[in-house]
Amino acid sequence: MSEVKAPGTMLGHPKGLFLLFTTELWERFSYYAMRAILVLYLVDQVSSQGGHGLGWSQADALSLYGTFTGLVYLTPLIGGWLADAYLGQRKAIYIGGALMAAGQFMLGTPHAWIPGMETEMFYLGLGTLILGNGLFKPNISTMVGDLYEEGDHRRDGAFTIFYMGINVGAFLSGIVVGSVVAAYDGSYQAGFICAGIGMVFSLIIQFLFAQKLLGDIGTVPAAKLERDRNAGKGEVRKEPLTKVERDRIKVIMVMGLFTIIFWAGFEQAGGLMNLFTNDFTDRMIGGWEVPTTWFQSLNAMFIVIFAPVIASIWVRLGKNEPNSPVKFALGLVLLGIGFLFMIGAVLEMGGDASAKSSMWWLVGAYFFHTMGELCLSPIGLSMVTKLAPLRIASLMMGAWFLFVAIANKVGGLVGSLIGHGGDASEQLANAMSIFAGIAITAAVSGIILYFMSDKLVDWMHGAESKHDDEEAALTEEIAVTAEHEAIKR
Repeated sequence: MSEVKAPGTMLGHPKGLFLLFTTELWERFSYYAMRAILVLYLVDQVSSQGGHGLGWSQADALSLYGTFTGLVYLTPLIGGWLADAYLGQRKAIYIGGALMAAGQFMLGTPHAWIPGMETEMFYLGLGTLILGNGLFKPNISTMVGDLYEEGDHRRDGAFTIFYMGINVGAFLSGIVVGSVVAAYDGSYQAGFICAGIGMVFSLIIQFLFAQKLLGDIGTVPAAKLERDRNAGKGEVRKEPLTKVERDRIKVIMVMGLFTIIFWAGFEQAGGLMNLFTNDFTDRMIGGWEVPTTWFQSLNAMFIVIFAPVIASIWVRLGKNEPNSPVKFALGLVLLGIGFLFMIGAVLEMGGDASAKSSMWWLVGAYFFHTMGELCLSPIGLSMVTKLAPLRIASLMMGAWFLFVAIANKVGGLVGSLIGHGGDASEQLANAMSIFAGIAITAAVSGIILYFMSDKLVDWMHGAESKHDDEEAALTEEIAVTAEHEAIKR
């Protein structure tokens, strides 16, 4: 944490919070705009056949999508370490943002970089995006916390505001990029350029106002600050883990396995469900067709609307509020219910791939998936911070991100079971099997976790606590959601 902070407040918070809010809004707009069209671009026919994509099979596209999103969760571990040890958060954000913008433009104009090497530039663009994300993602949210002194009650509310910026950016991305692609006759390159412009906006805003509104926050590597703070102190003796600490680590590991199941299903949103929306869904409203990417904005919209509602429900339950494992179990069951809607969409088509299913099946699926996310994901990182021994807290947080990375890769592999070829009827049948398999796996996993919950709570050794003050509890519940979204998204 930097020691020199810029003065001045807005709405009771440091002005720097709103700079970080806007910076993250445009960065998340950029990332989710690219994510919304990546698989669609890969499977679209090659230009010589009248399309604007690479002409990949759906299986190959979904497998690559899983690899990409998995690496998106791995590289922040390296980026966070580089910022802490060498770069400082501010410099890491500049470098990461510039790499992400360059990656988007490589995807958008591959022919302009090295003619005749469009496919190579595509891979280089994705790799550049992954590296840039690793530097940007972990450090922008860390700077939010650095705006406040230890124990400052405004910190929880700050992450709530920051989280709104994330979801506003995510909500706008699908709508804007879909409109841009449609306006340019289905050119996904135009969509990638749009995403790159969003990243440039994020960088410009940070570059122009960071020093004025943030002071020296993020300019000095955390390792140097820690060395300065501990100068003259003796070496801390390493101690073995106690039985309580080992039990709490077991809880993190067990819950991590269940979080793989949840996110492997949830991440079908940008992959298999995205393709189903494009190929098998009736998106017509009158004479106008809703762009496929618009459905990617539903999750962010539902989060903004319902996160305070879910937090309020937990608080009003008081002593009857479910514990963390039970909330996890409920999240898995709700994910399974969401896939029942996808099964309903396939059944409505009656096995006829030329027919189209109602778009309302998708709206229902995304709604229940979001409700599951709000039950499960906000408490994940909060649980790690409660249970991990302080001396290995960063290691445990890294392990949690590893679970999420594995989940994204597994999700891509599951989606790729739709097959490498075959006619539309075969793909539809495979999609039905995948949706049913995920629904059953999620529901069964939720039931198993429910019956394990008492044992897991015992292993927590009192780490979970209740509030007597309802207002304070509500503030904490919303802030926990916000802080998780600030890191996860």
